[in-house]
Amino acid sequence: MTPAVSLARDLQSRGFRVVLITDPRTKKYESLFEEIPTHFIQAGTLGRGVFGKVKGIARLGVGMVQARGLIEKLKPAVVVGFGGYPSVPTVYMAQRKNIPTVIHEQNAVLGRANVFLSPKADRIALSMTYVEGLDEADAVRAVVTGNPVRDDIADLYTKPYPVLDTDGPLKIFIVGGSLGAHVLSNIVPATLARLPAAYKARLDIVQQCREEDIPLVRGVYEKAGIKARLEGFFGDVPAILASSHLVISRSGASTVAELTAAGRPAIFVPYPHHKDQQQKVNADTVADAGGAWVMTQNGFTEEALLARIETFLQNPETLFRAAEAARGCGKPDAARRLGNLVTAIAAGWDKQAQKPFDLTQGREG
Repeated sequence: MTPAVSLARDLQSRGFRVVLITDPRTKKYESLFEEIPTHFIQAGTLGRGVFGKVKGIARLGVGMVQARGLIEKLKPAVVVGFGGYPSVPTVYMAQRKNIPTVIHEQNAVLGRANVFLSPKADRIALSMTYVEGLDEADAVRAVVTGNPVRDDIADLYTKPYPVLDTDGPLKIFIVGGSLGAHVLSNIVPATLARLPAAYKARLDIVQQCREEDIPLVRGVYEKAGIKARLEGFFGDVPAILASSHLVISRSGASTVAELTAAGRPAIFVPYPHHKDQQQKVNADTVADAGGAWVMTQNGFTEEALLARIETFLQNPETLFRAAEAARGCGKPDAARRLGNLVTAIAAGWDKQAQKPFDLTQGREG
């Protein structure tokens, strides 16, 4: 939802009338887009077994009918899809009606919904330069825009990395996605508790945990004498990032986009159960540039993490260099870039979608 809302606000600032079409699951995030007119339609994946597939097809069919009605009523100049099955009915029906469409891929691996929609999309906006699963026939219509982030995160791009002295505090932000991650709650506190007393005294920890993990995690930190703030959800992430020297987290697309825009080095522990390993590929993109370290969940052990944290405490310049490398991967102006692309299509300036380059962005972004 974050990239979609960021684009919506950019387009509204240009005078566009913007409407969001999504599925009912996003109602719990309504505070993010309360100023954007929203319509909810049915959508669903093809589940397991015969019953799951029939149920998914039925929801998809209902969503197609609902999407067609909304398109006929709203008469959009452009329809933009952000991947995932909720985008399929509306983008597909727009393509059927020859309305220009743009799809945006957040990850370094093209998702199944975008694989399905890409052949008839007028433009394919990418978060990263190299994306697995994009056919060469479709790649000529690809534009690297980056993954839009919130303005308060993008503003960190121009802020300097916080001062880190060899004997000063090391501020670490641990976050495991919208629901937290048990592996981070299990490994990180136990690892930091094994550090020498002088190092533990320098630590300043902010950690997102699942609510059921908080008592145990708090006990480990208190016993070790480590300063720590623990919560299930943080509403002040930009402020936390602004003062953080290191982030330990999963590597979902939005997380990677935010950390690179903020210029913060990370230890990424990719979610291991995606079939296409999209989080691993996301993380590798930043690690290859020197802005992060990737530890697979199997290799995310106390011993391995301990060695890395000790290196950072002993050689703070390592984190400083990684921060600048991460910043080099960031695109804090991604919402504007994507807004430029949509504007060009809406205005009719980008009619030759099959050409390798366009006057708005070019394939290199």
